[in-house]
Order: sequence, then structure tokens, then C-alpha cells
Amino acid sequence: MILDGIGDEEKWLAEGIAGIQHHAFYMHRALDANNLRDALKYSALMLSELRTSRLSPHKYYDLYMRAFDELRKLEMFFKDESRHGVSIVDLYELVQHAGNILPRLYLLCTVGSVYIKSKEAPAKDVLKDLVEMCRAIQHPMRGLFLRSYLSQVSRDKLPDIGSEYEGDADTVMDAVDFVLQNFTEMNKLWVRMQYQGPGRVREKHEKERSELRDLVGKNLHVLSQIEGVELELYKDTVLPRVLEQVINCKDELAQYYLMDCIIQVFPDEYHLQTLETLLAAFPQLQPTVDIKTVLSQLMERLSNYAASSTDVLPEFLQVEAFSKLSSAIGRVIEAQIDMPIVGSISLYVSLLTFTLRVHPDRLDYVDQVLGACVKKLSGTTKLEDNRAIKQVVALLSAPLEKYDDIVTALTLSNYPRVMDHLDNGTNKVMAVVIIQSIMKNNSCISTADKVEVLFELIKGLIKDLDCTSADELDEEDFGEEQNSVARLIHMLYNDDPEEMLKILCTVKKHIMSGGPKRLPFTVPPLILSALKLVRRLQGQDGEVVGEEMPATPKKIFQILNQTIEALSSVPSPELALRLYLECAEAANDCDLEPVAYEFFTQAFVLYEEEVADSKAQVTAIHLIIGTLQRMNVFGIENRDTLTHKATGYSAKLLKKPDQCRAVYACSHLFWVDDQDGVKDGERVLLCLKRALRIANAAQQMASVTRGSSGPVTLFVEILNKYLYFFEKGNPQITSAAIQGLVELIKTEMQSDSTNVSPAPDAFFSSTLRYIQFQKQKGGVMGEKYSPIKV
Repeated sequence: MILDGIGDEEKWLAEGIAGIQHHAFYMHRALDANNLRDALKYSALMLSELRTSRLSPHKYYDLYMRAFDELRKLEMFFKDESRHGVSIVDLYELVQHAGNILPRLYLLCTVGSVYIKSKEAPAKDVLKDLVEMCRAIQHPMRGLFLRSYLSQVSRDKLPDIGSEYEGDADTVMDAVDFVLQNFTEMNKLWVRMQYQGPGRVREKHEKERSELRDLVGKNLHVLSQIEGVELELYKDTVLPRVLEQVINCKDELAQYYLMDCIIQVFPDEYHLQTLETLLAAFPQLQPTVDIKTVLSQLMERLSNYAASSTDVLPEFLQVEAFSKLSSAIGRVIEAQIDMPIVGSISLYVSLLTFTLRVHPDRLDYVDQVLGACVKKLSGTTKLEDNRAIKQVVALLSAPLEKYDDIVTALTLSNYPRVMDHLDNGTNKVMAVVIIQSIMKNNSCISTADKVEVLFELIKGLIKDLDCTSADELDEEDFGEEQNSVARLIHMLYNDDPEEMLKILCTVKKHIMSGGPKRLPFTVPPLILSALKLVRRLQGQDGEVVGEEMPATPKKIFQILNQTIEALSSVPSPELALRLYLECAEAANDCDLEPVAYEFFTQAFVLYEEEVADSKAQVTAIHLIIGTLQRMNVFGIENRDTLTHKATGYSAKLLKKPDQCRAVYACSHLFWVDDQDGVKDGERVLLCLKRALRIANAAQQMASVTRGSSGPVTLFVEILNKYLYFFEKGNPQITSAAIQGLVELIKTEMQSDSTNVSPAPDAFFSSTLRYIQFQKQKGGVMGEKYSPIKV
């Protein structure tokens, strides 16, 4: 059925074009013969083809353009009085005798154009006559095209200031009246088009009607181009009359398009000075009109106008642009009850963008916009509409992008309240955006109050919201999120120790509620930040006085102890042990022996009770030995206790090679170069001999289980320790002992011909080359090495 309709329409259009061409041919012959009577006769017949009602607007436009081209030639003929011999005044009367009204009015407009150009009558009188006469055509489509023709032929003949057709003192008003009257009538016709045809093709009609919108909009463009339309005239006459027509037409398509036209065609300065009038029209539009898009475009234009020059900014303050826009948006949202939440939020996004561009220094305005958004969202639970969520994220991201400084955003009291309305997933995304902003701009958060606000903003990363468990999250994503929080903790800093301690306590309060999966990520940066503060306070001491919390190393160590205890109960014993040792070393630097001893005690307790994996035990014991070796705060008794524990645990490791390496590492606990008093050569020798026994036992076990004694790597490693202490001047390590060990390794290597492993052989060869080098070097060291035969 529809296809048949399309075919019929093509046929009707072809017939119409053929009719125009046929009559135009005879009109051209009459023009060539300067025959006015026949020219009028055939031009009227040609224009009668435009009386059809069977074509769609699109097809009718094709037909109209054919007739328009022919009318241009007819107008040229009318201009030349010598060809037709009739005065323009008589001609104006003559064309009104055409039989049909539509051809008569097209001819009248054509002659009227020539009449105005001849200046034999004031332009305003002719225009007024024409615009009134066109009322005779009330068929929506035919009337619209006729008035479009009138607009086209008269646009360069308006009695504007500076125009050759300028009239008396009110000349501009005459031009404005003509254009406004034509615009009003065209709009009425355009709106009436929707009621043509059966209801079942209403959607098709709306689409066709939309294609004709530019015919109406051109009138507003002509209005904006009239030279004499100054601000006062626009404010008092043009805008009120245009808005009156827009509001009264009560048509969704017309209202949206015309409001958009007003914003696009008139100058920004005019919009700013008539803001109140313009904004008052929005709540009066139909509820289905897409006001948010039009308002957003208005705010964008005003923003660009403000950005174009700093000289115009006082105008914005003078007209109170922000408060007017803000209250207008409130009225629109209130009037349009059915507006979806995404529409309301997008309006606030546009208002915030406008505020940040025009009044970047007015944080109270920014907070006011966020507050209005909170008020709108307060009636809803968590947002579920993805488009609305995107708009809220845009709203929250705008201040971060503008100020390049999260510290500014932290002063906005409504910022966290907007975030509360995001779902958990988006809350996390926004939290990551905030942290990335801090990292990108290298922002330093320097007060406990700001840290409190910040951690409230990113609480989606710090703890489980609602019922979502950390176990349900993707491991890789979770790790990235928590690493970003860890980096953030390092960005919190204040030169004042008291304030820095408050910051650390605030961070501790928040991260301790993070659950067992988060603590291994968030506790270490907190501990290390606290240790930085401890080293700044090195040498200070004090007790808690009154209610204040003095920033002393002792106090900080107490907080650290509690924090690491929480981590050890997660459980994450290996990490807790490392942190205990870090704290012990810091306590050593502060000369706090009891504190350092306590941290070591905690580390040993963890080792005994929690570290069960054999590989983890090896790593842990080497960490303990390495840290203990660097400690110089302990008295003899405490040091002996700890070194005894360390050597004891070393000898109890599961695998013999691990035992051996741990035991010979313990030798360093009894010989510290830069410390007087800790140079116990005998105990060094005891450790090394014990390591040799364990290495020997490992060789024997290898022989029993594998049929060969295994590599001699352990013996070579012990030999290197002998050489180290020999060079350091340990009197218990003699050249004879080294010689014996060299011979032992050679014997072992010869007896184990089946195991051809290159690594131990290369290691031993390298060690022998070193001994040879020292012998050849001469001097004191050369003399020491000279008895050793390699």
C-alpha cells in the first residue's frame, strides 16, 4: 500500500513538472515577444500546478523550485517597463485579476518585489499589503511555501537602517513588523500541518514537517541580520513577540526548533542581557520538549562568550547570570514532572560547566550546583540508569579537570554527598579517577581534615560497601585498585609532625576497616610513611601529656605495633614480620633499645607460630639475621639473646643446605666492622665450623639418596666466608684452616667424578684465582695470603 502511494506521488510530481515546463515554454515565447497579456496568462497557468494537495512536502519542494526558477525570469521582464509598456503601479493592479488565488499571490509578490525596487511607493506599504494578502492561503503546505517565497523576494528590500529602501523614523520597526508577522503566520501554518492526513501516518507527517522547519527558521535569521535591531529593540519587541508565538503554538517540534533557533541566530550579548525573559519561557513549553538540550546549548554559548574575552565577565556578574540559570533549571525540573533523572542531571552538568568556565573562583557556586543535584537525587536510591550514572561521573569529574587539584574539590561539602548516590562499581571508578587526578597533578594532601574527606570519597576502594565481598572481585582489578590506594597514602604529607601524626591516625582509622584482603596492600605504605616521620623526629622523646597526642617516636611506634598486629592476624605473617623488622631498624636509629627489642620479639614469635612454609622460613631467617647484624642499640645481654635465637632457628631449618647457609650467615652477627666490641672471632669460627659439619652431613645424605656426594657448592661458599673474615683480621681464621678447606674441596671434587656440574667448579676456580691475585698483589695482604698453596 505504501509502495503504491510512493509510485503515485512520483507520477503526480512528474505530471506537475511537465505542466510547469509546458506553460513555461509558452510564457518564454510571450516574454520574447514582449507580450504582457500572454506572459501573465501562461505564468498563472504554470503557477496553478502549485495548487496540488497530493504531494508530500519533499516532492512539493521540487515542484516549487521549478516554478521559482521561472518566476526569476518573469521578474526580470517586469523590471523592464520598456518591454511591456505598463507602469509598475498599473502592473501591480493588473496581476490581481488572475483567476486563481494562489497564482495571483505568487505574481503579486513578484511584481511587489519590482514595485519596492522602483521606489514609487514606500517599501513598508507594499510589504504590509503583501503580508496581509498572503493570509488568503490557509492550506498549510501551500501557504508555507507562498510565504517562504515572499520572504525570499523581500529579504534584500526591507526598509532597514542604511538600506536604499529606508523610510521615516520608524523604518526599522516597519521591517521588524513585516518579518515578525510573516514568521507568525508561517509558524501557524507549519504547526497545522501535523493535523493533515489520517492518524496512522502521523509519524511520517512529523518527519516530513521536520524537513520544512528551515522555511520558518529563516525568518529569525533575517531578523537577526536587520541592522537596526539593537539590544533595546530586541529586548522590548523582538524577543517577547517571538517567544509569545513559540509558547502559544503548543507544539513540541516547533517549540524545540524555534528555541534552538533563537539561541543560535541572535548575538550572545543579547542573550546575556535578556536572560531572564528567555529563561522564563522554558517552564511554559510543552512537557515533552527536550529543554535540557536547548538550555545546555544556551549555557555553552554563554560559556564560550565569557571565554572569548575577560572584558565581558563583569556583564555576567551584573546580570547575575548564574543565579538566573540556576533558578531557571530548578523551575524547569519542577515543571516537567516526567523528566527522567538523566535529563535533570545533564542540566546540572551543563550548569556546572558554565560555572567553572565563567566563575572558576566561585567555589560556592560549584557547591551550590552539586547541592541542587543532591537534592534531586535524594528521592532515589542508588542510581541504576547507566546514562544517569555517566552524567553524575561527568558532574564529579568536571571540578577535578578544571582545578587540576583535588584539594579544591575537597572543600566542596556536597561532593561526597553526590558520590553516595553512585552504585558500588561506579563509586570505585570515581574513586580511581580521584586518585589518578592526585597522582597526575602531584597534589599533596596536607591536613587531617582533608584526608578525612578524601578517604570518605574513596571509601569504595577502602572497604566493602553493602554486601559486596572482596572475594567476589577480579584479583587483578582488585590488586590495581589497592595499589592505587597505597600510592595515594604516600601523597599525604605535612611538615608539621603533629599534623602528620593526625593524618596517619586518620588513614589508620579508615584502612583498618578494609578487611583481610586489603590490609596487605594498605598497611605497608602506612607503616613506611610513619617510619619517615619517625626518622624526622629522630632523637626526640616524650610521654603523652594531657589529651594531646605528641608526635614522638615512642608514640608512633605504639601505633605501628597495633597496626602490624592487625596485619599478622589477617593472616599475612611474612609481611608482618618484614614490617616488624623495618620498625626495629627505625627504633635502632632512634636509640630506643626496649622498643627495638619488642619488635624483634614480635618477629620471632611470628616466625615460630605463623611461618610454616619452609621457603618462607628461609627468607624470614635471612631477613632477621640481616636486620640484627645492622643493629647497634642493643646491650650485650639483649644482643646475645637475639643472636642465640637466630642461630638456633637457623640450625632447625628443614633442608640441610638451607641450614648451612643460615648458620654461616649468623657468623656476621659476631663480627661487625663498624662497631666496637662486637668482634668475637671464636664465635665466628664456631658458626663456620658448624656450617661445615652441616655441609658435610648434606654431602653424606646426597651420597645415600642419589648415589653420589652431590655438588661442593656449600664448601666453596663457606671457603668464601673464611676468606672474608681472614681479610677482616679475625685471629681465629688462619691460613692453615683455609688451606685445609681448599684441600678438602679438591678432594671432594676429585672423588665425585660422576657429577659434572659446571657451576661449583667455576665458583671454586674463581675463588682460587682470587686467592692467587691477593698473593701476587704484595703488601700486607699479600703476606697474609702467602702461606696458602693453591
